[in-house]
Amino acid sequence: MPEPRAFWLDEQFDREHGSDGRGRYEAEVLRRIGEFDEIWGDFAPVAFAATAWRVATELSPGFVRWHRRIISATCARSPWDGSMICAVTVASRWPAELTWTKQWQRDRGWRDWPQLFGQFTTPTDQDQTRSPHLRALLQVEAPLPLDGLPPTPAGPDDDVTTAARRAVVVLTRELNELLAPMIGQLDTEVPADS
Repeated sequence: MPEPRAFWLDEQFDREHGSDGRGRYEAEVLRRIGEFDEIWGDFAPVAFAATAWRVATELSPGFVRWHRRIISATCARSPWDGSMICAVTVASRWPAELTWTKQWQRDRGWRDWPQLFGQFTTPTDQDQTRSPHLRALLQVEAPLPLDGLPPTPAGPDDDVTTAARRAVVVLTRELNELLAPMIGQLDTEVPADS
């Protein structure tokens, strides 16, 4: 069985819904060019790539898409050493310690993640009045390699959209490589030691 994708770019939607010969993402980068002002010419590609990622993920729908288990994904410059770090929140099953017995539930009707068309969702206000919910989240915090990130453009007249797109491609690839095995294991719903 092939490993699922954790992250991917929605190039087709981006092209189909762009204008003036540009994709949606390129247009958004140009519209938000001021967000890069403090970054121009930086010798490290990290701050530029993190800003490019934020712009890509804030589009609705996002230029970067992710697996239904992924709730959020950010990339940022580490305040410790300036490297690239990510923080990804993943929906998970309850930990094994809570599934071995139902004694802790005390017949209160505990519910796991609600799903709507396969998407993990937040319990509705009505659901919360009917039964308690326990939604397990995994918080992944990890460094990402800088290999392949484009240099930070010298200024807004440099080829910013190409560099931003390249940065997002590289970060998407690295996040997918990091998290796809975990997502695949979670989707099997079989403990690794079984």
